[in-house]
Amino acid sequence: MSPSLKGTLIGFVVLSILFLVVERLFGNAGGKRWFRRQWILDASYWIFTPFVTKALTRLTLLMPLGLIVLLGVATKESLVEKTFDGFGPLSLQPLWLQAVEILVLGDLVAYWTHRLFHGRRWWPFHAVHHSSEQLDWLSSVRVHPVNDLVNKLAQVTPLLLLGFNPFATLASAPFLTLYAIFLHADVDWDFGPLRKVIATPAFHRWHHSKDAEAMDKNFAGLFPFWDILFGTLYMPVDIAPRNFGIHEAMSPTLTGQLLHPFRRKSSTAGKNLANDPVPAARTCSHESPV
Repeated sequence: MSPSLKGTLIGFVVLSILFLVVERLFGNAGGKRWFRRQWILDASYWIFTPFVTKALTRLTLLMPLGLIVLLGVATKESLVEKTFDGFGPLSLQPLWLQAVEILVLGDLVAYWTHRLFHGRRWWPFHAVHHSSEQLDWLSSVRVHPVNDLVNKLAQVTPLLLLGFNPFATLASAPFLTLYAIFLHADVDWDFGPLRKVIATPAFHRWHHSKDAEAMDKNFAGLFPFWDILFGTLYMPVDIAPRNFGIHEAMSPTLTGQLLHPFRRKSSTAGKNLANDPVPAARTCSHESPV
């Protein structure tokens, strides 16, 4: 067994045990079936993502690093040897301060990238992630490769070009991945007085609701103040989301979902945030299921 496959399987087992306890003792999974519908599909994504999507992501991230080399602010050797510490005034800051700024600025970029994927052109890719009707920690990995690649490239490129330490920038990825898994957990936690300060499962699960009032809300991945600032926050008190999924046909297979964006017309796929007066990001599709 290769080290990467072994690590992937160990991670899957550890997180499965952790969230089994969390979701059944403190969440909404108590009394439900141990193996929910489509869990095999999402487990397949768990294997597919590290060995396909992440490999493509690493290749794609070479683009901004290559641009830095072309601009003459770094050498290939310094990047390989990890001696390049960034450039400009931002790189002179303490690493802890850079880490904080990276999280804040990265979340701002992620907010607008997320809204982009709720637009008409990009929604078919993002619909794959929203298609889960039984939202839990495992469904967090149900992400189309194009969606994943664009997200990472959009976040990392401006941070590197601003001069931040590239290794501090890339080091934030594991934390953001684990936090994204946590946000999808089948619990209704909202952190009380911090509910509008830091993203919580309750906050993000409303984003996955297909109720009309919750549609196209709560785009931030870490800091809800972006949704407050741009008017997309939806967090009713003492009410928990229960109605998840999309109002359109979606294949229940991995291959079908990967081909989904290429088998349907984008004109019926989503919502253009700037032009559509009525929410349509999860509108019903009149096409045959793929």
